[in-house]
Amino acid sequence: MAKQILLIEDEPNIIEAISFILSRDGWDVATHANGETAMDAIARHAPDVLVLDVMLPGRSGYEILQDVRGRAETAHIPVLMLTARGQKKDRETADRLGVTRFMTKPFSNAEVLSALREITGAA
Repeated sequence: MAKQILLIEDEPNIIEAISFILSRDGWDVATHANGETAMDAIARHAPDVLVLDVMLPGRSGYEILQDVRGRAETAHIPVLMLTARGQKKDRETADRLGVTRFMTKPFSNAEVLSALREITGAA
């Protein structure tokens, strides 16, 4: 059975690119673009893995990650966090909040696939 991925990203080009490469690789991809309602989307989709942008409308990816890790029903979900801001403090914040993997934009298709396979055990 295909792994369920929820991509929370507000940039249409990135949504399209990641959805395409993951679907082509056999993943079942759902997308969501609003930080304010992200936790509802996570509850609704019950993903095996979460791909989360840092900068989202409504709430930041960091706030969402903190909520994900703070709830028993979602704390186990691996999270690949994407950001255009790859400064040391951004990585440290993500690590402190419990990110599984942190990746800076731009990234290659192969990097995203490799990271997701690794963190989900699908390698």
